[in-house]
Amino acid sequence: THIELYKAFPKVGGIVHTHSPYAVAWAQAGRDIPCYGTTHADYFYGAIPCARHLTQAELDEDYEKGTGTVIIETFKDRGLDPTAVPAVICHSHGPFTWGKDAFEAVHNEVVLEEVAKMASRCERINPDVKPAPQELQDKHYYRKHGANAYYGQETGTETIRMLVVGFVLYVLPIIASWF
Repeated sequence: THIELYKAFPKVGGIVHTHSPYAVAWAQAGRDIPCYGTTHADYFYGAIPCARHLTQAELDEDYEKGTGTVIIETFKDRGLDPTAVPAVICHSHGPFTWGKDAFEAVHNEVVLEEVAKMASRCERINPDVKPAPQELQDKHYYRKHGANAYYGQETGTETIRMLVVGFVLYVLPIIASWF
């Protein structure tokens, strides 16, 4: 899977695949994760897509390659930029995230799981909830990304500290829960 993504998405330098519970729940439901608020919009431009199931032939031939192919197909068919939406959930499987390096990929996984949790809770509180207005999504995404970005911290030591803290607080407990 990872090899296919590296070949198709040349700006990607790190990929993470987990079975984090909230992202997996959305994957098992076969639903995109809608952008209900600004936390989501700060990191992902629009909904986080759910890729289709693999066909029997794809499962039989080369499962890992097929998973990568289905992810790539999802981004091509929907006209999505993998740098603007650095995540996908695979139907009945789980999430993949990526970034310019492994640190960013881990960070995106931590954010994805939190966004999935918030979206799940949001729908529980209000089953009729609608995505955040597009202009609000645009403001939050583009203030951190793009030509005129102005919001956020400089990269460097602070980023590494934040990633280590995120890994310890979010990823390690997920891994520990598997045992």
